[in-house]
Amino acid sequence: MSAWWARRALRTRIALGVGLVALVVLLALSRLGAGLLLDAVVEAGDGELRDRAVAARQAVVDGGPVPGGLRVTDVAGTPVDGRGPVPLAEPAVRALGSGEPVTVTGPGEPRRWVAVAVTLPDGSPRLVLASRDLVGAAALLGGAAGWFVPAIVVAAVVLAGAAWLAAGAALRPVGRLRAAAAATGEGERLPVPPSRDELAALAVEINALLERRDDAADRLRRFSDDAAHELRSPIASLRATADVAVAYPSPGTTDDDREAWRTVARDAERLSGLVTDLLALARADGGQRAPAGSVDLAAAVVEAVGRLDDEGPVVTTWTPVAVHAAATAAEVGLVLDNLLGNARKHARSVVHVSAVPAGAWVRLLVDDDGPGIPEAERSRVFDRFTRVEAAAGTTGSGLGLALVARLVEGRGGSVRATGSPDGGARLAVRWPAAP
Repeated sequence: MSAWWARRALRTRIALGVGLVALVVLLALSRLGAGLLLDAVVEAGDGELRDRAVAARQAVVDGGPVPGGLRVTDVAGTPVDGRGPVPLAEPAVRALGSGEPVTVTGPGEPRRWVAVAVTLPDGSPRLVLASRDLVGAAALLGGAAGWFVPAIVVAAVVLAGAAWLAAGAALRPVGRLRAAAAATGEGERLPVPPSRDELAALAVEINALLERRDDAADRLRRFSDDAAHELRSPIASLRATADVAVAYPSPGTTDDDREAWRTVARDAERLSGLVTDLLALARADGGQRAPAGSVDLAAAVVEAVGRLDDEGPVVTTWTPVAVHAAATAAEVGLVLDNLLGNARKHARSVVHVSAVPAGAWVRLLVDDDGPGIPEAERSRVFDRFTRVEAAAGTTGSGLGLALVARLVEGRGGSVRATGSPDGGARLAVRWPAAP
């Protein structure tokens, strides 16, 4: 129940809470009102019974006949009117003798008894008892309840509806603030309402948070950009030196020396790719993008496959119709190179690439038959420097998929990892279709 309640919208919880509280309060008030109504009816009947008993007092003193419906007993409750036993227990008789009315329930209908004390000429005390059934009062109370309960339910529903409308009106500015926050880009701030209320304070705090976020993101971008630029030259020099040492070994160079230089060349190549990815990621984070054009995704897939070497798993393509993405050719090329490189590193024998239209979108699917991505890791493979357990035996910086996500999302698209029909991983990219 608590989990269901937590999933409801705030407006719904307010309305349901108000309706429930109103229902409980109205039921309690109706119970109190019904009790007061019953007490009033019973007390009115007690007065009538007492009047009847008082009217018969003189007849009892004179020893004359007692009117029907009345009984005469001694103070112990023993009848002295010759009409049979009185259905009263000893505690009830004592209460009547003290002047208290008594309600007696039994096999029949409940009855209300009232007693009036009488002293005979010889000094003997007597009780004149008058009674009536409470069926009429119960019927009256039942009829009132028949109206009370539906009226209470209707009132609770009306109050819940009013709370729904009031909560909607109160939360409408929050919804506008949320929409403004969702549309706020880098360097932009939320409009602060002129009123000095909680909403204005929230907008001010969110703007402060956005400022801190932009400052931190700017520092990170500057660091990545500067580091990439500073590292490019020495890495290129190291790579060139290693390539020359491998291609033109000096006299006396042993096989171990050449293998060491090959290792240096491979590591320098990896460092060069890492720096290139860092620089591209920094530019993507910084919003340094050219205006989106119309990119033929089918042709881009063919070009990306053509850039691959002949070693490794086979890559097949399926582009049944022409599809055009709203992006730039450079962005699409980077996305395809990273996705295909990632898939070939993990595939056992084959990689399938598909590009298809999907309404206002175009979809790019890259499937492999490798070990796949564990479901728990699929949401974080697009984080920077993230490598999942299934990829522990492969090389890579962990920046490729992060760059793919930034490039695609920067154009309003999305990318996600799922399971592939081939048993491995599927990386699904969705771009806006070009007009």
